[in-house]
Amino acid sequence: MPPDPTVFVVDDDPAMRDSLRWLLQSVGLPVQTYAAAEEFLEHYDATWPGCLVLDVRMPGMSGLKLQDVLAARHIQLPVIVVTGYAEVPTAVRALKTGAIDFIEKPFSDELLLDRVRQAIEADRQTREAEARRAAAMERFTSLTPREREVMKLVTAGKANKVIAAELNLSPKTVEVHRANVMKKMEVDSVADLVRASLLLQSDQGKP
Repeated sequence: MPPDPTVFVVDDDPAMRDSLRWLLQSVGLPVQTYAAAEEFLEHYDATWPGCLVLDVRMPGMSGLKLQDVLAARHIQLPVIVVTGYAEVPTAVRALKTGAIDFIEKPFSDELLLDRVRQAIEADRQTREAEARRAAAMERFTSLTPREREVMKLVTAGKANKVIAAELNLSPKTVEVHRANVMKKMEVDSVADLVRASLLLQSDQGKP
Protein backbone atom coordinates (compact mmCIF):
# COMPACT_ATOMS: atom_id res chain seq x y z
CA MET A 1 0.00 0.00 0.00
CA PRO A 2 1.39 3.42 -0.93
CA PRO A 3 2.23 5.12 2.38
CA ASP A 4 1.76 8.62 0.95
CA PRO A 5 -0.74 10.19 -1.47
CA THR A 6 0.08 8.76 -4.88
CA VAL A 7 -0.64 10.02 -8.38
CA PHE A 8 -2.03 7.17 -10.46
CA VAL A 9 -1.53 7.74 -14.19
CA VAL A 10 -3.58 5.73 -16.69
CA ASP A 11 -2.58 6.38 -20.29
CA ASP A 12 -1.89 4.02 -23.20
CA ASP A 13 0.87 6.29 -24.57
CA PRO A 14 4.25 5.14 -23.16
CA ALA A 15 5.86 8.54 -23.85
CA MET A 16 3.10 10.33 -21.93
CA ARG A 17 3.39 7.92 -19.01
CA ASP A 18 7.15 8.40 -18.84
CA SER A 19 6.84 12.19 -19.11
CA LEU A 20 4.25 12.39 -16.35
CA ARG A 21 6.23 10.02 -14.13
CA TRP A 22 9.36 12.17 -14.48
CA LEU A 23 7.45 15.41 -13.87
CA LEU A 24 5.62 14.20 -10.79
CA GLN A 25 8.63 12.48 -9.27
CA SER A 26 10.69 15.64 -9.83
CA VAL A 27 8.56 17.40 -7.20
CA GLY A 28 8.58 14.46 -4.81
CA LEU A 29 5.19 12.96 -5.62
CA PRO A 30 4.91 9.15 -5.62
CA VAL A 31 3.65 7.89 -8.98
CA GLN A 32 2.23 4.65 -10.33
CA THR A 33 1.56 4.33 -14.05
CA TYR A 34 -0.70 1.97 -15.96
CA ALA A 35 -1.06 1.36 -19.70
CA ALA A 36 -4.73 0.40 -19.48
CA ALA A 37 -7.77 0.99 -17.29
CA GLU A 38 -8.10 -2.73 -16.70
CA GLU A 39 -4.54 -2.87 -15.36
CA PHE A 40 -5.26 -0.03 -12.95
CA LEU A 41 -8.43 -1.69 -11.65
CA GLU A 42 -6.55 -4.93 -11.11
CA HIS A 43 -3.97 -3.29 -8.85
CA TYR A 44 -5.69 -0.35 -7.19
CA ASP A 45 -6.86 -0.55 -3.58
CA ALA A 46 -9.58 1.93 -2.57
CA THR A 47 -7.74 2.66 0.69
CA TRP A 48 -4.83 4.20 -1.26
CA PRO A 49 -4.96 8.01 -1.15
CA GLY A 50 -4.05 10.38 -3.97
CA CYS A 51 -5.58 11.16 -7.34
CA LEU A 52 -5.98 9.71 -10.82
CA VAL A 53 -4.66 11.33 -14.00
CA LEU A 54 -6.67 9.68 -16.74
CA ASP A 55 -6.57 9.65 -20.53
CA VAL A 56 -10.02 9.68 -22.13
CA ARG A 57 -9.46 7.54 -25.22
CA MET A 58 -7.69 4.23 -24.74
CA PRO A 59 -7.93 0.78 -26.32
CA GLY A 60 -10.25 -1.48 -24.40
CA MET A 61 -11.88 0.30 -21.46
CA SER A 62 -12.14 4.05 -22.03
CA GLY A 63 -11.54 6.67 -19.40
CA LEU A 64 -15.28 7.34 -19.16
CA LYS A 65 -15.99 3.66 -18.62
CA LEU A 66 -13.32 3.52 -15.91
CA GLN A 67 -15.08 6.40 -14.16
CA ASP A 68 -18.33 4.44 -14.30
CA VAL A 69 -16.64 1.41 -12.74
CA LEU A 70 -15.09 3.50 -9.97
CA ALA A 71 -18.46 5.08 -9.21
CA ALA A 72 -20.13 1.65 -9.12
CA ARG A 73 -17.50 0.53 -6.61
CA HIS A 74 -18.02 3.71 -4.53
CA ILE A 75 -14.41 4.76 -5.08
CA GLN A 76 -14.15 8.54 -4.77
CA LEU A 77 -10.56 8.98 -5.96
CA PRO A 78 -10.35 12.46 -7.57
CA VAL A 79 -9.97 12.21 -11.34
CA ILE A 80 -8.17 14.66 -13.62
CA VAL A 81 -8.90 13.96 -17.28
CA VAL A 82 -6.20 14.64 -19.86
CA THR A 83 -7.63 15.27 -23.32
CA GLY A 84 -6.88 16.60 -26.79
CA TYR A 85 -8.60 19.70 -28.15
CA ALA A 86 -11.01 17.68 -30.31
CA GLU A 87 -12.04 15.65 -27.27
CA VAL A 88 -13.23 18.55 -25.11
CA PRO A 89 -16.92 17.52 -25.40
CA THR A 90 -15.90 14.10 -24.13
CA ALA A 91 -13.97 15.72 -21.30
CA VAL A 92 -17.07 17.71 -20.36
CA ARG A 93 -18.95 14.40 -20.17
CA ALA A 94 -16.19 13.16 -17.87
CA LEU A 95 -16.77 16.15 -15.59
CA LYS A 96 -20.47 15.36 -15.44
CA THR A 97 -19.54 11.78 -14.55
CA GLY A 98 -17.50 12.97 -11.59
CA ALA A 99 -14.06 14.12 -12.77
CA ILE A 100 -12.91 17.20 -10.88
CA ASP A 101 -11.10 18.81 -13.81
CA PHE A 102 -9.76 18.27 -17.31
CA ILE A 103 -6.57 19.49 -18.95
CA GLU A 104 -6.10 19.94 -22.68
CA LYS A 105 -2.96 18.68 -24.43
CA PRO A 106 -0.45 20.18 -24.71
CA PHE A 107 -0.42 21.53 -21.17
CA SER A 108 2.16 23.29 -19.02
CA ASP A 109 3.92 21.35 -16.28
CA GLU A 110 2.89 23.90 -13.65
CA LEU A 111 -0.77 23.66 -14.63
CA LEU A 112 -0.77 19.89 -14.22
CA LEU A 113 1.12 20.04 -10.92
CA ASP A 114 -1.29 22.67 -9.60
CA ARG A 115 -4.31 20.52 -10.50
CA VAL A 116 -2.71 17.42 -9.00
CA ARG A 117 -1.98 19.18 -5.71
CA GLN A 118 -5.58 20.42 -5.56
CA ALA A 119 -6.87 16.91 -6.24
CA ILE A 120 -4.67 15.37 -3.54
CA GLU A 121 -5.88 17.97 -1.03
CA ALA A 122 -9.50 17.28 -2.00
CA ASP A 123 -8.90 13.56 -1.48
CA ARG A 124 -7.34 14.20 1.93
CA GLN A 125 -10.35 16.22 3.04
CA THR A 126 -12.77 13.60 1.73
CA ARG A 127 -10.97 10.78 3.53
CA GLU A 128 -10.84 12.74 6.78
CA ALA A 129 -14.57 13.42 6.55
CA GLU A 130 -15.24 9.74 5.86
CA ALA A 131 -13.14 8.76 8.86
CA ARG A 132 -15.12 11.14 11.09
CA ARG A 133 -18.40 9.73 9.78
CA ALA A 134 -17.22 6.16 10.32
CA ALA A 135 -16.14 6.95 13.88
CA ALA A 136 -19.48 8.65 14.62
CA MET A 137 -21.37 5.67 13.18
CA GLU A 138 -19.36 3.22 15.27
CA ARG A 139 -20.23 5.17 18.41
CA PHE A 140 -23.87 5.52 17.35
CA THR A 141 -24.26 1.76 16.91
CA SER A 142 -23.30 1.32 20.57
CA LEU A 143 -26.44 3.17 21.66
CA THR A 144 -29.52 1.26 22.75
CA PRO A 145 -32.78 1.85 20.84
CA ARG A 146 -34.06 4.03 23.67
CA GLU A 147 -30.83 6.05 23.75
CA ARG A 148 -31.19 6.65 20.03
CA GLU A 149 -34.69 7.98 20.57
CA VAL A 150 -33.43 10.30 23.27
CA MET A 151 -30.54 11.46 21.08
CA LYS A 152 -32.94 12.27 18.23
CA LEU A 153 -35.11 14.40 20.50
CA VAL A 154 -32.16 16.09 22.22
CA THR A 155 -30.66 17.10 18.88
CA ALA A 156 -34.08 18.41 17.87
CA GLY A 157 -33.73 20.90 20.72
CA LYS A 158 -36.30 19.42 23.07
CA ALA A 159 -36.01 19.76 26.85
CA ASN A 160 -35.81 16.76 29.15
CA LYS A 161 -39.39 17.26 30.41
CA VAL A 162 -40.72 17.31 26.85
CA ILE A 163 -38.71 14.21 25.95
CA ALA A 164 -40.00 12.46 29.07
CA ALA A 165 -43.59 13.22 28.09
CA GLU A 166 -43.14 12.08 24.48
CA LEU A 167 -41.44 8.82 25.45
CA ASN A 168 -43.59 8.21 28.52
CA LEU A 169 -40.56 8.20 30.79
CA SER A 170 -39.68 9.99 34.01
CA PRO A 171 -37.45 13.07 33.67
CA LYS A 172 -34.85 11.29 35.80
CA THR A 173 -34.75 8.36 33.38
CA VAL A 174 -34.34 10.77 30.48
CA GLU A 175 -31.41 12.38 32.28
CA VAL A 176 -29.75 8.98 32.65
CA HIS A 177 -30.28 8.12 28.97
CA ARG A 178 -29.05 11.56 27.95
CA ALA A 179 -25.87 11.17 30.02
CA ASN A 180 -25.27 7.74 28.48
CA VAL A 181 -25.71 9.18 24.99
CA MET A 182 -23.20 11.95 25.65
CA LYS A 183 -20.69 9.47 27.05
CA LYS A 184 -21.05 6.88 24.28
CA MET A 185 -20.97 9.51 21.52
CA GLU A 186 -17.88 11.03 23.19
CA VAL A 187 -19.20 14.59 23.18
CA ASP A 188 -19.22 17.27 25.87
CA SER A 189 -22.08 19.47 24.70
CA VAL A 190 -25.37 19.39 22.85
CA ALA A 191 -23.71 21.36 20.04
CA ASP A 192 -21.15 18.58 19.60
CA LEU A 193 -23.94 16.01 19.67
CA VAL A 194 -25.76 17.91 16.92
CA ARG A 195 -22.57 17.91 14.82
CA ALA A 196 -22.25 14.16 15.28
CA SER A 197 -25.89 13.73 14.31
CA LEU A 198 -25.32 15.76 11.14
CA LEU A 199 -22.39 13.51 10.24
CA LEU A 200 -24.65 10.50 10.59
CA GLN A 201 -27.36 12.10 8.47
CA SER A 202 -24.86 12.77 5.70
CA ASP A 203 -23.82 9.12 5.85
CA GLN A 204 -27.10 7.24 5.85
CA GLY A 205 -30.02 9.41 6.86
CA LYS A 206 -31.29 10.61 10.20
CA PRO A 207 -30.54 8.45 13.24
